[in-house]
Amino acid sequence: MSLAYDRVGSGAPLVLLHGVTHRRQAWAPVVDLLAPHRELILIDLPGHGESGPLAHDGRTALAQTLDELINLFDRLGVPRPHVAGNSLGGRLALELAALNAVRSVTALSPAGFWRASWDFAYTRAVFGTMRGVGRALEPAVPRLVHHTAGRGLMYAAIVARPSRLDPSQALGDFEAFKVAWPSYKLIVREGTRFAEQIPDDIPITVAWGSKDAMLPPYQAKRARRALPNARHLSLPGCGHVPMSDDPEQVAAVLLQGSA
Repeated sequence: MSLAYDRVGSGAPLVLLHGVTHRRQAWAPVVDLLAPHRELILIDLPGHGESGPLAHDGRTALAQTLDELINLFDRLGVPRPHVAGNSLGGRLALELAALNAVRSVTALSPAGFWRASWDFAYTRAVFGTMRGVGRALEPAVPRLVHHTAGRGLMYAAIVARPSRLDPSQALGDFEAFKVAWPSYKLIVREGTRFAEQIPDDIPITVAWGSKDAMLPPYQAKRARRALPNARHLSLPGCGHVPMSDDPEQVAAVLLQGSA
């Protein structure tokens, strides 16, 4: 499989992993803040963005994605990089840490810390609503993205400050959601809670948006119990995808987490 990626900046390598149905450009709001301090590797996950689709080879979507990421690290000559991820990307970063394949992890609202089946059902329902709204609004989307109210209607579940979401970014994210929907269905079908053990010498930072409507902030409490040695932070005023809500705050957390 070919994983699409961008490589920019200088310094210690920091891999950035986006969430399910998103794309590597999710990190665009923080790239200029990070690039003077880190060599950034922004990756489209399998079945997302410009990467190849998930294979039907008997492996779970999670196992397949982890294999592909570790193989890419080797090809790029960055064994055990710092890794940061959002949502599914945060879960993947933690799984990589459990495999001792990273130097540090910064996870922004990572998936896998729901308390019960109804929790997970709620998140699936939010994604289903986003898809339904997107299909209904599709003819008007090129116009809607140029208005804060339109971006709010489209992305209320993932951003708290739609006025700060770039219109071109919003339009690209809309197309990326459609591309990734088949992979989303595979990933959600296999949904499990995070239950791995992480070596004590790998620094972990978990940060949760205080206005996260996709994976509500109470899930951060379970993350605290599951990862008692991690540094746990709140991102005030931020939603599920916090990079556009507050780029400066998120960049500072990523730099600290990968220090």
